[in-house]
Amino acid sequence: MLRTAVTTAFLALTLAVSLSSCANEPQINKQPGEPNAAAPDAKDPENILVIETKTGKVVIQLRPDLAPKHVERVKKLAREGFYNGIVFHRVIPGFMAQTGDPTGTGAGGSKYPDLAAEFSLTPFERGTLGAARSQSPNSANSQFFITFQRSPHLNGQYTVFGKVIEGMTNIDKVKKGSEQNNGQVDNPDKMLKVYIQADAK
Repeated sequence: MLRTAVTTAFLALTLAVSLSSCANEPQINKQPGEPNAAAPDAKDPENILVIETKTGKVVIQLRPDLAPKHVERVKKLAREGFYNGIVFHRVIPGFMAQTGDPTGTGAGGSKYPDLAAEFSLTPFERGTLGAARSQSPNSANSQFFITFQRSPHLNGQYTVFGKVIEGMTNIDKVKKGSEQNNGQVDNPDKMLKVYIQADAK
């Protein structure tokens, strides 16, 4: 199943499809007072994902209160060492950096089944961690992206399951592709090591 980058054109198509077939779309998990309702403790090492890049660490607070299945998946894969050495295969300036595909093409995933969408009202801001997917809402697997800036056109269309709390400048420094080539990166930068803070030694 082809998993493509989240581009404005693609989102427009997705929105058009959703408007014509709303009955097939997953329900948004509306939580009172979002985005801050029941947010986990930022100091809880069990819900902190660390990505080591060539320029430094990126620390992400995972949000099991928003998307428990997506958080469970990324933690499982991190603990298996799945993400170590995987490239940022698609990086669009001013938009987002996407990674998590072991093939480096945007078409791959893990050995586990795809995940059902866990949409919420939490907005995409700078540093938001979102689940990459194809046109089907229920096709996220191992790929994810981090937004460089506020991206309201993604709200309610992609699963939010975390946010960068330290080291966002290291995501800013990841090698970028061109908008003309949909952000595809030649000789891309890698996630050197990805782990849950609770497991750090």
